[in-house]
Amino acid sequence: MANSAWSEKVVRLLRRMNNFYLPGSCRDQCFRFEINGAQVGWIPPHVASVLTRFPEVFAPPHGGAVSLRGGLDSHSSRSEAVDSLLQTLRLEEESPSCLKGWRDEKYNVMPTFSDPSLMWMERAATSLFGVKRYGVHINGYTVGESGEVNMWLARRSPTKQTFPGVLDNLAAGGLAAGAGIKHTLVKECLEEARIPATIAEKARPVTTVSYTYEDEDGVFAESQFVFDLELPLEFQPIVGDGEVQDFYLFPIEKVKELLATDDFKPNSAMVVLDFLIRHSFIEPDSEPRYQEFVAGLHQTL
Repeated sequence: MANSAWSEKVVRLLRRMNNFYLPGSCRDQCFRFEINGAQVGWIPPHVASVLTRFPEVFAPPHGGAVSLRGGLDSHSSRSEAVDSLLQTLRLEEESPSCLKGWRDEKYNVMPTFSDPSLMWMERAATSLFGVKRYGVHINGYTVGESGEVNMWLARRSPTKQTFPGVLDNLAAGGLAAGAGIKHTLVKECLEEARIPATIAEKARPVTTVSYTYEDEDGVFAESQFVFDLELPLEFQPIVGDGEVQDFYLFPIEKVKELLATDDFKPNSAMVVLDFLIRHSFIEPDSEPRYQEFVAGLHQTL
């Protein structure tokens, strides 16, 4: 049977990463963020009150929703008006803490991934509006001659803005406006682990991992496109762009143990958990929380 203490830690991780759905979250108090009548996010009450200072950009909350002014009727006008507002806020002494991590990265804003982008928004600000963010995560692993599976993990740089110094997937990155999924995968593999495109392009798209959580910086609605990449036994990732300080090759049982610790980036632990389920390292006959695991990995609004 499964280790019940390990299973409970994993369930707590999944609940934390989906706490926006739990009783007592801010969801009931949030305003829908709408563009042209379509919901593109969730705006917490404290953010909505700040937006009332910018009546030229946002109309007053109405019917449980916050919308842009009607005159902002194009992709560029919406993007530029909101960006100007955010640039003003980030310079204020009492600015939202998330804006201190300004990245100069543009993220698309749309109702669903397949919809046309309605505007772009600075990545650091997306949690203020509960805008869905997309990324790419790569499970890098090896299969030995006798079938044993090992997984490559990265340890994040201690200078990273978020989750410094903890374990992570081999490579991962956010999906910037205008960037394709496979293009982002190849770019992140090369930049973070010096994996050449000839190898990275063999990665297989296998699933998405989706979750929504809230914290003091707002609402984080995220969906990660997950890829599995079987690497040659002789391959050794190399620290690339400074976002990683080291790489480790661990037996899969060690990886399973680590993902339930505080030494793992939470959403990356979810990606690894999904790998363990899909590759039958976690099975329903021996893991009583199996269905909770699966449900927690695929929560969508």
